Amino acid sequence: MTTYVKDAHEAHEDHEHHDSGSQTVLGFWFYLMTDCILFASAFAAYAVLFRNVAEGVSGKDIFDLQYVLVETAALLLSSITYGFAMIAGQKGNKSAVLGWLGMTFLFGAAFIGLEINEFHHLISEGHGPQVSAFLSAFFGLVGLHGLHVTAGLIWMAVMMMEVAKTGLTGRAMTRLNCLSLFWHFLDIVWICVFTVVYLKGAMG
Repeated sequence: MTTYVKDAHEAHEDHEHHDSGSQTVLGFWFYLMTDCILFASAFAAYAVLFRNVAEGVSGKDIFDLQYVLVETAALLLSSITYGFAMIAGQKGNKSAVLGWLGMTFLFGAAFIGLEINEFHHLISEGHGPQVSAFLSAFFGLVGLHGLHVTAGLIWMAVMMMEVAKTGLTGRAMTRLNCLSLFWHFLDIVWICVFTVVYLKGAMG
């Protein structure tokens, strides 16, 4: 009788956690919708301003597609490794989750490092955001994405510490699912940035 009551209680707790986790993921979808609006506004501003180069340079003068392709590869690879982390999480393999998250973090950090280096190079060459409306829009849009990736990396580091400490609990998996949505969303945004900003800009 005691065992039955205990099993029923655990089943009830699992059901409550499942409902709570579903609500958390749904709420995070709503957040991503607002982030879509934010990025859409940044893309719209860039579309209006990218021809206003004043006496400065245009995208064709400053964009290095080979360099940006390395950035893109790093971010896309991080999306793949995060997918492997989630597969390992579904299997309850804690060590594999931490390993794949570590690789994801390294790829994401490499992307941010390359982006910071790109910004530093442009500013040192006299192509800072204050030079023209085009450069202001460029730094604003690409920098906005970079800030999101940085936030994702901080979140990922926190999740790695949580998983290492408490294991793959229901709460941890819900948070990893939300981070997965966020990370893949940033990959999609970056593909749009690469196409609209870099590829179109380099082609003139």
